[in-house]
Amino acid sequence: MTTQLRNGDYCPDGKGGFLEAAGGEAVLERVLFLLAARRGSFPLLPEVGSRLYLLGREKPGARGAAGAGYAAEALASEPDLAVTGAVWEETTHRLHVTLDWQGTPLVAEVSL
Repeated sequence: MTTQLRNGDYCPDGKGGFLEAAGGEAVLERVLFLLAARRGSFPLLPEVGSRLYLLGREKPGARGAAGAGYAAEALASEPDLAVTGAVWEETTHRLHVTLDWQGTPLVAEVSL
């Protein structure tokens, strides 16, 4: 079980607690956290997070491929999870990362 996060805040369950996620939802919660966190921002865990913040330095045509590489790097420690691709939307500055978790396709959207 993983506590659900939205925009950096825990999601309340309306009963004084927080919403929990399990299975694929829990994996997606961890994925979104790892992609949104800046790599190196946790001093005791320097390998946590991604380098997606560097996408602005890439040419627009190369941002999808670079984003897929940065996502794969950030998610390398997640068991049974593989990055299968990424698509960059220049107009919205969103990266859509396609994943495979135990044969189940997942999509994570990250706004940059």
